[in-house]
Amino acid sequence: MRTASPGSPAAAAESGEAGARALAQGGATVVLSGRREDALDRVAESIRNAGGTAETAVLDVADEAAVRRVAAAILDRHGRIDTLVASAGMNLPNRSFRDLGTEGWRRLVDVNLNGTMHAIQAALPAMRERRSGTVIIVSSWVGRHALVLGGPGYNATKQALVTLSHSLNMEEWRNGLRSCVVMPGEVATDLLGQRPSPPPAAEMARLLQPDDLGRTIRFVAEMPPHVCVNEILISPVWNRAFFTEAPATNG
Repeated sequence: MRTASPGSPAAAAESGEAGARALAQGGATVVLSGRREDALDRVAESIRNAGGTAETAVLDVADEAAVRRVAAAILDRHGRIDTLVASAGMNLPNRSFRDLGTEGWRRLVDVNLNGTMHAIQAALPAMRERRSGTVIIVSSWVGRHALVLGGPGYNATKQALVTLSHSLNMEEWRNGLRSCVVMPGEVATDLLGQRPSPPPAAEMARLLQPDDLGRTIRFVAEMPPHVCVNEILISPVWNRAFFTEAPATNG
């Protein structure tokens, strides 16, 4: 049995959901975590209806003690965590230096960066003991290419996740562990609806879709144990980061 723990709180729910579905389709027992119990139950039920195995755990990843309790409960029930998917992520509508206050900055750091670290630290001891484990961190295109649109808090925390993943590989290779940071361009999720100027529906359809990330996450998780996919930078072909106005098309 493979046990995967995909985090899917708040604005990153669609990407976490897609990863959970893809891993469950591959035979993993998935444990979904996040703040919204109703959303977790909906996803878990749909996975079970499709023949998969899914459990839920309500928590806020910014609460380190809660993260450790959930990890301990998973290990108590299943004895292992094979794959940790850290997909927690959020941004704020008012995100510029001019508008971003101290509380907003702290929340971005607590969820995007600290929440990921809490989950990793909770899973690592058991992975080290088994000398086997995969960590998949969902960062962002701005993790590699900072954008004004992202704002300083989102840009900074998502770039920090890239370094966090590479640091994990530098230290934990000797224990047989591996980490991959996935840096997706725009994904058609509710997160985009929080932007000051959300993209229209026609543009959303041209972006990466949650299932695209789900397939990517499963690909990384199912690589042979001796293979480390260090990072993946993935975007839609119609990448809005490459232009400031919508380009002309031929149909």
